[in-house]
Amino acid sequence: MISLREINMDNFHECIHLKVNENQRNFVASNMYSLAEAKADGVSVPLAIYDDDTMVGFVMYNYDEKNKMGWIDRLMVDENHQKKGYGRFAMNEVIKRLKLIDSCEKIRTSFEPNNDVAKKLYTSLGFKLTGEVCGGESVAILDIK
Repeated sequence: MISLREINMDNFHECIHLKVNENQRNFVASNMYSLAEAKADGVSVPLAIYDDDTMVGFVMYNYDEKNKMGWIDRLMVDENHQKKGYGRFAMNEVIKRLKLIDSCEKIRTSFEPNNDVAKKLYTSLGFKLTGEVCGGESVAILDIK
């Protein structure tokens, strides 16, 4: 069974040792960086993606009350577990969680412009490219209201 779980001291080391394959390294920040960012910003929700008791990936999101917008900041699936639907599952679960926030109207994500796998996944989930570039990444938005 696939699930999203909190990252704590029991699974922290496992999380920071997940990695994407070599040709994807420039597409996503390390999990160590993401966990540090979540601790520092105090609003991001970092979660491990599990298949039964095996950690297979990482996802992180937050909600911006002022702009009534969710952000899916990170998504990565370990190189040994790709192409099994884990990324799609994690995105769908985070979208469900953000939809539970009554005031959330939109969900944004971003990706490296040459990351065709991310672009294909996000557009297949209904995200639309905005034409905006944020931190060198293409921005996509999902209208949920």
